[in-house]
Amino acid sequence: MAIIVNLDVMMAKRKISAGELAERVGITPANLSILKNNKAKAVRFSTLEAICEVLECQPGDILEFRKE
Repeated sequence: MAIIVNLDVMMAKRKISAGELAERVGITPANLSILKNNKAKAVRFSTLEAICEVLECQPGDILEFRKE
């Protein structure tokens, strides 16, 4: 997939665990894991907004486009 999710990088920078992020965003740890491991086919803007709010970042800090 050409869209890469760099969520683990931002989580490490902010020193937040997957469990804490999932809880604060309001999604299940399993769904966060799917997103974090580039297995998601889509992400809701509301989820992306919540992640950015919790991590105090921009969507571009998490999502990256790489030409295949």
